[in-house]
Amino acid sequence: MTEEELREETGQEEKTEETVEEKTETEEPAREETEETVEGTVEDQPKEEPEEKPEADERDAKIEELNGRYLRLMAEFDNYRKRTDKEKASQFQSGEAKVLTNILNVVDSFERGMQSVPEEKRDDPVFQGMDKIYKQLMKTLTDLGVEPIDAEGKPFDLTLHNAVMQVENDELEENTVAAELQKGYTFKGTVLRHSMVSVVK
Repeated sequence: MTEEELREETGQEEKTEETVEEKTETEEPAREETEETVEGTVEDQPKEEPEEKPEADERDAKIEELNGRYLRLMAEFDNYRKRTDKEKASQFQSGEAKVLTNILNVVDSFERGMQSVPEEKRDDPVFQGMDKIYKQLMKTLTDLGVEPIDAEGKPFDLTLHNAVMQVENDELEENTVAAELQKGYTFKGTVLRHSMVSVVK
């Protein structure tokens, strides 16, 4: 091998070594950039905070407890309102019944007084005036919900009639109201005063 060939081969090896060194130097910064990029990406990612599950469960339990208490209070208030409304209505109706019962005594007196007038004197203006007042009074009671009980000739009913005597009557069946001694009345579907009657035995 000549000196020139040795020189050429030596020069190629030096060039190869220089190329390898250049590549190595080029790759090292790239690796550093890649590592920095990876580190930056990891650092930029938000850290996951630990879940506050116990606090959330406690908050939900408290909300549920308060909601249940609220519903119970509303139900109790609604029951109280209904109960007081019912008591007020009952007291009011009881007061009405007491007043109407006293008025019925006046009606009884009216009827007894008018029945005592002989038939031939019933054209008298005084009697006609009393009759008009009586009819007006009965209409007012009817408008208020007071109705007379139909008793005579009807089967005896403990819920409507008060039997004060028993009589014999061949024309009527047993346990039938033979006569009405005092008229009874109902008020809004309930008995205001029982009819006082005699019953066929």
